[in-house]
Order: sequence, then C-alpha cells, then structure tokens
Amino acid sequence: MATPPHPPVPRFPSGFLWGVSTSAHQIEGAADLREPSVWDTFTAEPGRVRDGSTADVACDHYHRRGEDVALLTGLGVDAYRFSISWPRVNSPRGLDFYDALLDDLCAAGVRPVPTLFHWDLPEGLDWLDRDTAYRFAEYVGRVADRLGDRVPKWITLNEPAEHTLLGHALGIHAPGRQLLFDALPVAHHQLLAHGLAVRALRAAGATDVGIANSHGPVWPASRDAADEEAADFYDVLLNRLFAEPVLLGSYPSGLGELMPGDVGADLEIIAEPVDWYGVNYYAPTKVGAPRGTEIDFGGVRMPAELPFSVREIEGYPTTDFGWPVVPEALTELLTTFHGRYGDRLPPVVVTENGCSYRGLDDQSRITFHDAHLRALHRAMTAGVDVRGYFVWSLLDNFEWAEGYSQRFGLVHVDFTTLERTPKASYGWFRELLREQRL
Repeated sequence: MATPPHPPVPRFPSGFLWGVSTSAHQIEGAADLREPSVWDTFTAEPGRVRDGSTADVACDHYHRRGEDVALLTGLGVDAYRFSISWPRVNSPRGLDFYDALLDDLCAAGVRPVPTLFHWDLPEGLDWLDRDTAYRFAEYVGRVADRLGDRVPKWITLNEPAEHTLLGHALGIHAPGRQLLFDALPVAHHQLLAHGLAVRALRAAGATDVGIANSHGPVWPASRDAADEEAADFYDVLLNRLFAEPVLLGSYPSGLGELMPGDVGADLEIIAEPVDWYGVNYYAPTKVGAPRGTEIDFGGVRMPAELPFSVREIEGYPTTDFGWPVVPEALTELLTTFHGRYGDRLPPVVVTENGCSYRGLDDQSRITFHDAHLRALHRAMTAGVDVRGYFVWSLLDNFEWAEGYSQRFGLVHVDFTTLERTPKASYGWFRELLREQRL
C-alpha cells in the first residue's frame, strides 16, 4: 500500500523513545481468568455501550501474547506501553501472565512500560473511598516486587481526569455515576494513589516513574468575557487540577478547600517527585459560557447546570470519532506547559497520541501522525524537553463506551476471527523508525 508523499519527518534526538500503547481491559480478554472490574459491571447493563459489546474476549491478547509481541518486534519500536490489570493481579496466578509478557518483551529487545491503573478498578472498590488509594499502593508494591527487575519505566495512573469526569461526574464511563462536582473526591483520591504508588515504587528500587495525564489546549468560543471565564474554568478542570498537585504540590485556587481529608498532608504525598511527566493528547477543546443542555461526549447530553458548554471546533478535518485534527495544538499545549511550570516540569513523554479511522489503507492515520510528529518537533525546538512518543494504539480494541465501533490501531483486528492484519500506518511507522535510526 502506497503512503502519501510526505517529506521526511525531522530528525529526533538520539535516545528518543519510540513506542506504542495499549491497555489491559481493552485488549486482554480472558475475563474468566481474572476478578471482575467496574467495567464488567458497567458493560453488563443494557444501553451502556454503543454496540452492546463487552471486553470479555476483546483482542484475546491474553492467549495471543506471542503474536502481538511479534507485531511489536516487526514494527521496530523501542518500548511497549501496556497496562497491568489490577483485577487480574488479584486472581490466582494473575501475575504469571505479566511475568511471561515481560520475559517475551525483554527477549525481543522491547522495553516494557507498564501502567498500573488504566480505569479497570476491581469491583467492590470505590474511588470515593479514601482507603482505595492505600489498597492501590499495596497492589503496586506486589507488582513491583514481582516484576520490577525487568521494568525500567513505570506509569502510575492513566488519565485520572477522564476517569473522574466521564465515569463519576457524567456517567458515560464506568462506574456510571452522575455526581457532577461531587465527584471531586475521586480526583483527589486518585492523585493520592499516585503519590502513594510513587513511594511504593521507590521502595522497590524504581528510578524512572511518571504519570500519564490527558491534556489539551482550551480555546474560548469568543472574546466575550463570559466565554473566556468558562474556558478558563474548563482549563482548570482538564489541565491544572491534575497537573499542579503533582508538579507544584498545590491545587488551583479554591479547589483545595473542596477536597476531602487533610489536604495539606495529602499534597505532600501527591507531589512526590516524578522522573518524567506523561501527556496524552488528542485534540483541543472549544468552550463557552453555559447555554443549556447540549450533545457532547459521544452523543450523551451534558447537564445544563454545568458552568461551561463545549462547542464544535470548525474548519479542521475530523477523525471517524468526530474529533478535530489539530496538530499545532500539540505544540501549543507543550509550550504552554513549559512556560507555565518552568523548571517544575520534568522531561515530557507523549504517552498517547492517536486517531480513529477505518480501513487497512489508512492514509488519514499516516497524515495524522506525520503532522503531530512535526508539531512535537516544533515544541522541542522551542525548548520543551520531550523524551518520547507513544502511538495509541498497537491494536484495534474495545474502545470503552464506544465498544468496537472505533478503530485506533496500527493493526486491524477482525473481532470475529481475531486475525491481526497490519495496516498501511504500521508499515509507515516502521519505516519512520528505520529512518530515524540511520
């Protein structure tokens, strides 16, 4: 399959980390060999998932581990970011799977980069409960003791912002609560869990620890004061609420008072130094003053009482998910963080960047990544210390509340036969990595 005639992507520094990402619940399957998670309960409820599907089988990565490691080897990536399923670790011999996966990756020369929580909370635990943070730290300690000898780079949490907003404030994701701002304790307890996990990993000898937070520029709908005020508020919720406790040891003004417990003491834990900061970027968000109930987040009506409204970004191509493709917003995001946090911002790794497109000859995906890598290089030229880039995702997978209707993979998965077929973008990325290493 021919790729479009793009000029060569600019040269990235020697030692820059190239990888791909997945998550356990989205690809592993083998649900009968782990304990249930909140996502199992959620997807069992009719109407929760767009196509009515579950992740019971997903890509069956659990049984096809060798095939998928071979795809990583063929791609030529330096690293593989995957997640470890807390419910699987809680089951008998649950760590055996990850033990074998790490052995396979190390034998293939692919660096393992495990994420310790990617939304699949064990059923019976609750992020509204402070004790869950301590239970998480215990689980992290068990994992690190078993696997730490082969893991050079750890990620504590993935996207606590989305897990709070979509799962607990709006009810679009598991566990399906609609608490609005009463979901703030969920944010605090996840951040506390992150800090406790950093301590547990350090105690096990880890020296390369980060977090993967989702971020994006927030654009006001107009220069009207009400629109700018709403956009600033949304920026606090999406970006600053989850970055500043980790990087600065403080909440944005007014939010600390809304959090439970001894917030000052908790912030000392949350701000345990990280070695790098992970950024998941997909698109900017356009925000204006509230104007009543509107359709957003995959067709779910957002409550009218929210103090902002999300607007459509016009004038840009969109993915099959309907997300605008705005590569220059990645440059904007990273340079904004660099200017905002200065030397408090450690080296950055783009832990997710990707797009949903159907078809094997996925030229739009190639164009997407080509443009975003150029935007990333511009941010680095402007002074942002970026150390790596992970494509989301290696495989088409179970895309949460969208089921199997969206396809983010470099590799196509037939969800009837489970056959894997590399797409044009897989070949393009493989060649890009070869060129970067010449």
